[in-house]
Amino acid sequence: MNRRTIGTIAVAVALTCPWVVVASGIGVPPLSTLVTVAVSGLSILGAAFLLAWAAETAEKDVPRAFAIAVLAVLAVAPEYAVDALYAWNAGQFAGTPRGIEAGNLAVANMTGANRILIGLGWSGIALFTILRQGSAADPAVEKRSGALADAVTIDRDIGLDVVFLLAATCWAFLVPFSGGIDALDMLVLVGLYVAYLVIVLRGDVDPDVVHTGVPADLQTLTKPLRIATVIVLFAYSGLLIFTAVEPFAHGLEEIGVEAGIPAFFMIQWIAPLASESPELIVVAVLVSKTRSTAGFNALISSKLNQWTLLIGTLVVVYSIALGRYGALPFDQKQMGEIWLTAAQSFFAIAILINLEITVKEALVLLTLFVSQVLIEFVLIREYVDLPFSSYEFLLLYSAVYVVLGLTLFVRRRRQFRRLLGRTAGTIGSAFSTGEDRPSSADD
Repeated sequence: MNRRTIGTIAVAVALTCPWVVVASGIGVPPLSTLVTVAVSGLSILGAAFLLAWAAETAEKDVPRAFAIAVLAVLAVAPEYAVDALYAWNAGQFAGTPRGIEAGNLAVANMTGANRILIGLGWSGIALFTILRQGSAADPAVEKRSGALADAVTIDRDIGLDVVFLLAATCWAFLVPFSGGIDALDMLVLVGLYVAYLVIVLRGDVDPDVVHTGVPADLQTLTKPLRIATVIVLFAYSGLLIFTAVEPFAHGLEEIGVEAGIPAFFMIQWIAPLASESPELIVVAVLVSKTRSTAGFNALISSKLNQWTLLIGTLVVVYSIALGRYGALPFDQKQMGEIWLTAAQSFFAIAILINLEITVKEALVLLTLFVSQVLIEFVLIREYVDLPFSSYEFLLLYSAVYVVLGLTLFVRRRRQFRRLLGRTAGTIGSAFSTGEDRPSSADD
C-alpha cells in the first residue's frame, strides 16, 4: 500500500478513536448529551468509510451482490438492536401497559426505519446522484430532455433484489390481519432472505469492476492478507457502528424531547434516522466515486434485509423474553403503519420495474414521505383539528401509494414480465452445474 492509502485509512480510524475510549469506560468522566452525540456521530462517520472500503475490496473475491448484502446487514445492524430492545421489553412486561407500549414502539420504530430508507434514502440518493457536480461523468446517470427527466439507471442484476422485495412486500400486507407478528411471518420473511443469500452467494465474481482509491490499493495485497484485511475492517466498523448508534440515537431523542418534540415521534422517526445514517453515508461515498449502481444496490439490499429479517426476527426476541412462544402484538394504529410501509414499498418497487429512477419519481417519493411525516406531527401535537383520525390518515396515504403503484405496474407490465424472466434466469443459473452455467462471454 502507498502512503496516501495508509494516511486515508488512518484518518478514518482516528475519527473512531474517541468513541473507542468512551466506550471502554476507562478513566472517562460522564459526558453531556451533546458531547456524546458528537463523539458517537464522528465514530459512525469513520466506521462508515471503513465499511464501504471493506465492501469494495471484497468484490475481488466474492460476488458483488453478496459483498453488498454483507455491507447492508452491518450498516443497519444498529436498527436491529434498537428494535430488538423494544421487542424484548414487550415480552418482559407482556400484558402490562409498559409491555403494550413497547410492542407498539417496536413496530413504530421498524416501520419508521423502512419508510426513511425509501422516502429519504432512495429519493435523496437519486437526487444527489443526478444533481451533484460531475454527474455527467457517472455512467449510471442519463441526461434527458424534458423537465425532471434525468434518471439514474439501475444494474440489471438488481432485479433479483427487486423481485424478492416485492414478494416480502406482498406478504407484509397480510401481517396486520393476524393481530401480531407471528411464527408464520418469521418463516416466510426470513426464509425469503435466506433464499436470496443462497442465490447471490452462488453468483460469479465480477472481474470487470474497476475500483479506485483505497479499495483499489487494498486489492493489490496478496489474497490471504487481503481477505484478513477485509474481515478486520468489517468486524471493526460493524462493532463500532453497533455500539455507537444507540447512544447517538438516544442522545438525539433527548435533545428532541427537550425541544418539545413528542417522545413517540422521536422513537419512530429520529432514532431510525440516526440508525440509518451509516448506510446513507456508505452509499454517498460510493456515489461520490461514480459507483452509483453499487450505491443503489446497497440501498435496495438494505431495504430487503430490513423488510424480511427485521420483521421476521422480532417475534423470536419477543418469545425469548416472554419465556414461551407468542406473537408480538400491536394496536390498530400500528396496523395502519405496517400497511402504509408496505404501500410505500409497493410504489417504490413499481418505480424500479424499468430499472431506473427519474428526478420526477424521486421527488414524488420524497414529497409523499415528508408530507406524511409533517401531517402526522400536526396530528400528534393537535395544532389543528383535522376531519380524520391518525389511523384513517395512514389508510388514506396507503391508498395513494397503492393506486400510484398499480398504475405504474399496469403501464410497465411488459418491463415487469422481462424483470421476472431475468430473475428466473438468475436463479436458474445460480443452481446450474458448472457445465451448464453460461460463461461470461455468453452473458
